[in-house]
Amino acid sequence: MTTIEFKITGEYIELIKLLKATQVAESGAMAKALVESGEVRRNGEKENRKRAKICSGEVIEALATKIKVID
Repeated sequence: MTTIEFKITGEYIELIKLLKATQVAESGAMAKALVESGEVRRNGEKENRKRAKICSGEVIEALATKIKVID
């Protein structure tokens, strides 16, 4: 599993925007499809909200990639 550290500049980033920014998803449509199909985990739990607010300290997993959100 590949691990990426992603630095946010504000309080949070929306889940689908994070997936696009880290290039886990090639497009917004792909990001939405990943979330809708249950392929995304937030802190070990399945996340099905496309616009979930992801904050510093959280870990997102999708397509054999782990994203650690830092500030």
